[in-house]
Amino acid sequence: MHHSIEINQLSFSYPDGHAALNSVSLSIQPCEKVALVGPNGAGKSTLMLNLNGILRGQGQVCVAGLELNEKNLGRIRAQVGLVFQSPDDQLFSPTVYEDVAFGPLYQGLSEAEVRQRVEQALAVVGMSDYARRVSHHLSMGEKKRIAIATVLSMQPELLVLDEPTAGLDPRARRSLIHLLGELEMTMLVSTHDMLMVRELFPRMVIMDEGRIVADGATAALMADEVLLSVHGLEKPI
Repeated sequence: MHHSIEINQLSFSYPDGHAALNSVSLSIQPCEKVALVGPNGAGKSTLMLNLNGILRGQGQVCVAGLELNEKNLGRIRAQVGLVFQSPDDQLFSPTVYEDVAFGPLYQGLSEAEVRQRVEQALAVVGMSDYARRVSHHLSMGEKKRIAIATVLSMQPELLVLDEPTAGLDPRARRSLIHLLGELEMTMLVSTHDMLMVRELFPRMVIMDEGRIVADGATAALMADEVLLSVHGLEKPI
């Protein structure tokens, strides 16, 4: 069985010479839900952008058994459903339907297949009634759900979310946590929301200064208050 993600000795520096990732290695099993935590600037977003080749570092990245290289780039991008922190970076079509249909259309699927994919993705995120709505008129919580639907319509192997609960009011946050809990798929989620981590993610990876400094059972790492405080994290009450 392939790991969903296999990262070996991945390093990445930005053009200004800033080293954002330093020999990062990480394996994630199919259907495992993993939280990625750490201070801003730890390299979490850089790591996520390396998973689908938006950024390309040195080292090896494999997704669903495919090595990330020029030949496999298109297939890997379809396998990695990347949901950005701001849904406005993801939603740009006149209607919700067109936003969610964009990926499958780009993959060259038939109109009937695209419609089925869109209906299925909107149903999963509880937004079936919103197909004809205009994305930028929706609330932040609704936009986040639509942004997730735009990647689910591609039927990815892996869902990668950057700060999914950021900017949400308590009710929208609660309903998004419920949605992520229901999704049975491999998930890597970067977040500062430690309460959500404790509730949803059995495994936690702590990054700091471009390295993975801890990787283990969430309950055990959460109990290590010294470890948390050294890396600027707070144990949720």
